[in-house]
Amino acid sequence: MSSARRVLVDGSIIANRNLIKLKRVPEVLVFVLISPIMFVLLFAYVFGGAIDPGGEVSYREFLIGGIFAQTVVFGATFTGAGLAEDMQKGIIDRFRSLPMSRSAVLVGRTASDIAYNLLSIIIMSLTGLIIGWRIHNSLLEALGAFVLLLVFAYAFSWIMAYVGLLVPSVEVINNASFIVIMPLTFISNAFVPIETFPTPLQYFADWNPVSAVTQATRELFGNTDPSVPISDAWSMQNPVAYTLIWVAIILAVFVPLSIRQFQRTSR
Repeated sequence: MSSARRVLVDGSIIANRNLIKLKRVPEVLVFVLISPIMFVLLFAYVFGGAIDPGGEVSYREFLIGGIFAQTVVFGATFTGAGLAEDMQKGIIDRFRSLPMSRSAVLVGRTASDIAYNLLSIIIMSLTGLIIGWRIHNSLLEALGAFVLLLVFAYAFSWIMAYVGLLVPSVEVINNASFIVIMPLTFISNAFVPIETFPTPLQYFADWNPVSAVTQATRELFGNTDPSVPISDAWSMQNPVAYTLIWVAIILAVFVPLSIRQFQRTSR
């Protein structure tokens, strides 16, 4: 069996093991999924009245693209926490004693979290439809938005996989990921228009990949108003291409970094 095929076969076994674990402890998944729903309700009904995205688009339609982006980014912490927990409990050591590819653990972990992110997106879509969000573009464009979110989430999960291998416990990764994720999600166009930020923060938000994936999903869902000007930054004018560039960069950097860190902890 070739190395690549062995990684895929072993990785699928690990992914199946992670999904079975979620099935047996559904409470973990339920409480994790409640969080984005609370964000939707909080921003839509508490802060939404004070925020005007401009044009004919309602704030609730403006909001959902940002909530999607925030949900998949926060969902990546599930990958890091899962790895940290497995290492803390010695399950990774058990995997190391088996005749399987070393990188299969990481491939399986990140692959299984695609299912988690897909479930999150479905729940968020249903929540959005209930509060008034609508898709105005074609079905193909909407599917493109969902695929882009999943691809971005998959890439981001490799960042958290690397962090999960660096920290000694689940508690540490929860705090460490918070420091990285909060600035990315809140200094972006996820919840408010970038134009409301101070100038230095506008530059950061314009080139923030979370802003790009948010803008891309809004455009693909048809939740933008052409009469409302957006930033002239290339990233905001070409959000799909910019998001895919970030996906390629993250995978190129963090896949080898994560595998190397996993091999180091194996010694």
